[in-house]
Order: sequence, then structure tokens, then C-alpha cells
Amino acid sequence: MQLEALDLTLSVCKLAGLAGIDLASELFFLGRTADEISLVCPTGDAPRTALAREDGWRAFRVKGSMDFSLVGVLSRLSGALASRGIPIFAVSTFDTDYILVKDADFERALAALAEAGFETV
Repeated sequence: MQLEALDLTLSVCKLAGLAGIDLASELFFLGRTADEISLVCPTGDAPRTALAREDGWRAFRVKGSMDFSLVGVLSRLSGALASRGIPIFAVSTFDTDYILVKDADFERALAALAEAGFETV
């Protein structure tokens, strides 16, 4: 399985509302529950009104489109990183999965994923 390392520094934000979200951003993930609104976006696009914000994330994307019948992809990715003590933040789209790691862990994450048999492009 191939992974693509994205050339972006990301922020994970907790928001009070939807105002201030840059919908034209090249990449963002928005989640809303009864308890919170969360946003993942490029650090330069993070709303100044965020209630809380964690900067310094980098991302890997599973390259290509994944079938919904695939089992264990996130488990394999997260397991390879957990074995090295690397925390993750995972998000998914209709087509694929994204794994975020802190920038300080990025090189160790590349090595852990390569050792687990993932090719990074």
C-alpha cells in the first residue's frame, strides 16, 4: 500500500461555531457532534476564534481510492506508529484515510511505516 506525505503543516482546532472557516482552503476536515465542532486545516487557515488549537501536525494519505470492504487499514497504520510510541490523529474521506502525526515525530513515522511495509511517495 502506498502512502503520500502531504507537504502541509496542519492545525487541529476546537470551534464554538462555523464562522471563520476558510471553505476555499486546499484541505480541511470538519466534524460536528452535539458536544463540539472540530476542524483540521492548514495552520495558516486556522480561525483566530478557535476555542482551542493544536498546531504542528503533518499528514500521510493512503494513495488511491479504497474500497469500503477493506478491513484493517487504519489498524495496520496506527499499529505501526503505536509500536514506536507515535500518537496519531486519524480522519477519513469517502475515498481514503489520512493519518496525522506531530511534526516532531514525522521522520520517525516515515521509518516506522516503511518498516511495516508501507511505501511513502
